[in-house]
Amino acid sequence: MDRGARLSAGARPDGEGEPPLRLLFAGTPEPAVPSLEALLASGHEVVAVLTRPDARAGRGRQVSRSPVAERADAAGIPVLQPRSPREPEFLDRLAELAVDCAPVVAYGALVPQAALDLPRHGWVNLHFSLLPAWRGAAPVQHAIMAGDELTGASTFRLEAGLDTGPVFGVVTEPIGPRDTAGDLLGRLAVSGAGLLVATLDGIADGSLVAQPQPAEGISLAPRIETADARVDWTLPAHVVDRRVRGVTPAPGAWTTWRGDRLRLGPVEPVPEVDLVAPGELEVGPDGVLVGTGRGAVRLGEVQPAGKRMIAAADWLRGARPQLGERVGT
Repeated sequence: MDRGARLSAGARPDGEGEPPLRLLFAGTPEPAVPSLEALLASGHEVVAVLTRPDARAGRGRQVSRSPVAERADAAGIPVLQPRSPREPEFLDRLAELAVDCAPVVAYGALVPQAALDLPRHGWVNLHFSLLPAWRGAAPVQHAIMAGDELTGASTFRLEAGLDTGPVFGVVTEPIGPRDTAGDLLGRLAVSGAGLLVATLDGIADGSLVAQPQPAEGISLAPRIETADARVDWTLPAHVVDRRVRGVTPAPGAWTTWRGDRLRLGPVEPVPEVDLVAPGELEVGPDGVLVGTGRGAVRLGEVQPAGKRMIAAADWLRGARPQLGERVGT
């Protein structure tokens, strides 16, 4: 594990260690792959992988497997892809596998109680926040948008509530002033993988006892939709900066320009510039600036509708804005 790791040590009544665990790993997107990799190298036995069904993606709408399914295929591990983990066929298969524990990393579907009850050590979720902060689907994005300076990952026993189960351990991670959600999630995926393996080791040898989450400090991190990523230029520059970084790379910050959508890469706050109206463009030696409710931000890269990402200065030469013309209107 990396910096700031803490596990909830304790002793089981029998005080005896156990052999390696038989595991069902549940996960879907790329950030779950480091955990699967770590478990494959851990000495525990991953007997099957649960992931979301193949889906059409990209401009060509080609059917593609999830990153976790692709890694499982390469390792020769059976892949289970029920439409819902409530399906009787999946529950029967899970019972047949007789797994000791089911580690979960961003699987993407609710696990019913009937499935939670089958492994003798339950389901252990790796969640990318310091619980009880940022319970929900988008903890990394919300932590950045809120201006948090520290976050991390937690392992906890999965239960029916939304990320409410008792915690086995945590690992902390500072949030850098220019971190995007993609940057931060990439680091947490790696440090969290180490935490997950250490948690399962502690469960196997009886040295871990999950502790209830505190009743204070609860915050929620609902899924961020495309509409939520539209920039509100009336907000102060530092808030615009956080919100843009929080939705980068997905779903991606955007505004409008002459009626079309304009996607934005990360911006940089310029608080000392305070004479530009919200959304108004200004070009100078400091680059392409956009006014906000307080201060301005410097644009980095932009993506006009139907085109690729380009430097803001190159876009502006082609756009030729009129005096006082604004984005976002």
